Amino acid sequence: MKFAIIKERKNPPDRRVVFSPTELVKAKKRFPAAQFKIESSDIRVFKDKEYSAEGFEVTDTISDCDVMIGVKEVPIEALIANKSYFFFSHTIKKQPYNQKLLKAILDKNITLYDHETIVKANGVRLIGFGRYAGVVGAYNGFRAWGLKFDRWNLPKANTLEDQIALIAQLNKIELPNIKILLTGSGKVAGGAQEILDAMDIKQVDVDTYLNESFNEPIYCKIDVLNYNKRKDGRILDNQDFFNYPEVYDSNFMRFAKVTDYFIAGHFYGNGAPFLYTREDVKSPNFNIKVVADVSCDVDGPVATTLRASTIADPIYGYDPETESEIDFKDDKAITVMAVDNLPCELPKDASEGFGELFLEHVIPAFFNNDADGILDRAKITENGKLTPRFAYLQDYVDGLE
Repeated sequence: MKFAIIKERKNPPDRRVVFSPTELVKAKKRFPAAQFKIESSDIRVFKDKEYSAEGFEVTDTISDCDVMIGVKEVPIEALIANKSYFFFSHTIKKQPYNQKLLKAILDKNITLYDHETIVKANGVRLIGFGRYAGVVGAYNGFRAWGLKFDRWNLPKANTLEDQIALIAQLNKIELPNIKILLTGSGKVAGGAQEILDAMDIKQVDVDTYLNESFNEPIYCKIDVLNYNKRKDGRILDNQDFFNYPEVYDSNFMRFAKVTDYFIAGHFYGNGAPFLYTREDVKSPNFNIKVVADVSCDVDGPVATTLRASTIADPIYGYDPETESEIDFKDDKAITVMAVDNLPCELPKDASEGFGELFLEHVIPAFFNNDADGILDRAKITENGKLTPRFAYLQDYVDGLE
């Protein structure tokens, strides 16, 4: 089995890669029958020579490989027919901008595996960059606070080497006695919590957070049942919320009343209540001053997120009265950081972490006859057709005809 680590061709350039040289050495040692070729790249965070130094062939010709492994969408003209591909295709939600890409994949008889569809039998995702989205998102939020209130001027995350360097910068600043709220229970929230803990910010429970004052910065991490309540008053479990989100109302405003800095690290499912609305933000009880919206659902559950921001220009202001964008330094503004590709700011760490997961969960499936069904569940296309699991995309593809 021949695997190719392909060059990233999407713009803006993405320096991440699925396998670092170090992780690829581990893969080769664990699976001697696997062959790995590296498509030459001048933008990858790891240089060609770093792969060559570990004995891997770096080349411009990868057409003899069976499985192509990348991160972002592959441009249609770069797709090689009759191969297997791994990348984030951004098609499974019928994204209009990639409709032609999926049609081309079918036309070229490509077997497509999407990183997003690599899941356990229960549907829980196995790999992703979420942890580093949380890490960078939390850092960027503190950076936004410093710029908003002229308290400190942290360097941009993408100018720093790694997570350790981010933490070193954060530990140079002196936080005011603010209350920090973190939503979520997955990898994104876990990454943000790593930053908060590395800064030695005290964590408190919900009741303490809501009802007590402090002479130091503190944070509280909450899950869906903390900020949603059943309309009938019953208290059940998370699964009930996921199954029947329409019978719940948001209970977030009790947190907004006492929160200074909000890190949105939750997953938002269709049909769930918004955390807060634009009307909520108009309330005098809405105290949040800075929002790091790592989840970045535009025009959605975090009403201050008007648009995704960029690594180059990550911060904007939200005017509660006009419900529009203003300068984040304006006294009326709630400061918003809503970059939607945060892991790109730490390409080295993000790549190393992603490769560990890919080696643990995906590569073995090629050598154990897919014993755990990883490949079968992840496969979107095969033999020029959609697989049964993704047959719901047929009208999406047919819409081009």
